[in-house]
Amino acid sequence: PYITASIIVQLLGFALPYFQRLQQHEGEYGRKKLNQITRVLTVVITLLQGGTYLAYINASNTIDPTVSKSVFYFVNSILLATGTVVAMWLGERITDKGIGNGVSLLIMIGIIARLPQALIFEVTQRFSSGGMFVLILELAALLLVVLGAILLVQGVRKIPIQFAKRMVGRTGLPVSGNRDYLPIKLNASGVMPIIFAQAIMFLPGFAAQSLMGNSAASSGWVRSLNDYTSVLYNVIYFVLVIAFTYVYVALIVNSQQYSEYLKRQNAFVPGVKPGSPTAEFIDTITSKITLPGAVMLAILAITPGLAQMFGINNSFAAFFGGSTILILVGVALDTLQQIESHLLMRKYDGLVKSGNIKGRTSGSGLASIGAGS
Repeated sequence: PYITASIIVQLLGFALPYFQRLQQHEGEYGRKKLNQITRVLTVVITLLQGGTYLAYINASNTIDPTVSKSVFYFVNSILLATGTVVAMWLGERITDKGIGNGVSLLIMIGIIARLPQALIFEVTQRFSSGGMFVLILELAALLLVVLGAILLVQGVRKIPIQFAKRMVGRTGLPVSGNRDYLPIKLNASGVMPIIFAQAIMFLPGFAAQSLMGNSAASSGWVRSLNDYTSVLYNVIYFVLVIAFTYVYVALIVNSQQYSEYLKRQNAFVPGVKPGSPTAEFIDTITSKITLPGAVMLAILAITPGLAQMFGINNSFAAFFGGSTILILVGVALDTLQQIESHLLMRKYDGLVKSGNIKGRTSGSGLASIGAGS
């Protein structure tokens, strides 16, 4: 619910002037106000989602019939809301006192906690069936998926920029400006397209079950849309992820804002005029790199379904792609980079002396803005 509320508040910043003003012009006051709105919205979403979850439990006939339905809903709604608020509070405390985003770390830890049991179950299953070679292929495929996710998260297109010459000294001799680059991420949308696509794929089955009952939801094309191992599901899911990637990138990557920032910093893209031509150039580059990024993201999105088609158990197949692997890779890399930054600020050599963490030094503020977008 907290992640959902954060996404809604972020999207409202593109649609409503009030939220846009809080995000861009109100500074620390705006940040605190948005955090407060996010917290309240988190509780509201928890109650709505919790009500749906409790209705599902009620429909499964697993409740003691002597318990009043009103008492069941009231007590458990408070329980779910309390658990969400505690998790939200803990995540914010980790953010304030620790390293990295606390809520993201909690989600990552929750995902990792499921990995040992899923892996042990898969290994046991392969041992019993004598499929050790298949297990080796599975682990090799998992390694390739992780490498692909790292490439998708870390990949950037560096647009070179040049700072204008400046006059120094009494003689006023011109000194050429520094060179830097503006990084445009290969996957600027993160896991948002996958989340939106999953929500859309959930709607047909939910609507069919609500309007026509369980028999309609378990037959025909509706059943295929509920089965993420079916060809129909994966084809539609693949297309939706690509479409939502373009939509979300169009919302969050503001080429006009990049152009204005470069102008304020007295910088320019070599060979491109400042102003509108620079904004059009950045927009063109963004559109070109969004296509391979969207395709890679869509492939990662359908990989868990493909893994289950090849006989991998459901819990272990979830680690072969989707939001699971992107969250693991993204949060792990971000946390590692922040640890490196803290160590280097205190004049240590870094966490791993022989390693080379991409993005360890971001250069100027332009690089950090590009990465943050």
